[in-house]
Amino acid sequence: MQEPLVSVIMPAYNAEIYISESIESVITQSYANWELLITDDHSTDKTQQIINEYATKDPRIKLFINEQNGGAGVARNNSIKQASGRFIAFLDADDKWLPEKLTKQISFMLTNNYAFTFTAYQKLEQGELRGTIKPPVFTTYKKLLSSNVIGCLTAVYDTQVLGKLYMPLIRKRQDMGLWLNILEQVPKAYCLEDVLALYRVDSGMTQNKLEILKWQWLFYRKVKKLSIFKSAYHFVIYSVKGFLKHST
Repeated sequence: MQEPLVSVIMPAYNAEIYISESIESVITQSYANWELLITDDHSTDKTQQIINEYATKDPRIKLFINEQNGGAGVARNNSIKQASGRFIAFLDADDKWLPEKLTKQISFMLTNNYAFTFTAYQKLEQGELRGTIKPPVFTTYKKLLSSNVIGCLTAVYDTQVLGKLYMPLIRKRQDMGLWLNILEQVPKAYCLEDVLALYRVDSGMTQNKLEILKWQWLFYRKVKKLSIFKSAYHFVIYSVKGFLKHST
């Protein structure tokens, strides 16, 4: 019996420094039935050239190009639109997967009949492994609203259960918006506690902490349309938990 197809969604923007490592981490997966859908968000460096070199060698890798820069959410949504897989997985162009990532996570989902999962991951800084992020064994809509414990590079959802779902068209916090939309359909997202991905913290995609907090506040007020009181409540919890998570 053939493994279900996994569509790997990768946005790319001026990612020439790290994107080869990210693509290689997909190519070296022990799980073979995948497609890598990369939408380049109007890069001005050699990103498109590097992707094309891989795509000419491996037909599972497909490049799409945005005519203008729209942000990571727009790029991800374009790749989701083109996806043919039962499972949708996410990997940014500066992060990496460990070789057993898809094998273990898809088995975890099929065995337990889970529609939405994530995993533990480890931070990678200047080529050195740093602290490990160990999320709770599950999260819910209410819990996630105060703490985004789902690393985008680890998330996978099942379109057979949920259909194709897209990220909200906002510049930041699109991933959290999608996770919350999914958790309005299913009660829980479940964590596979194995460390299966590496999150790069020293790249251009890693944001200033104050900038992150600004966008988080705007997310509560403008996207989720929470009252000032509810926004403040979740924002304080989010800030404290975020500090504790990234201080490891």
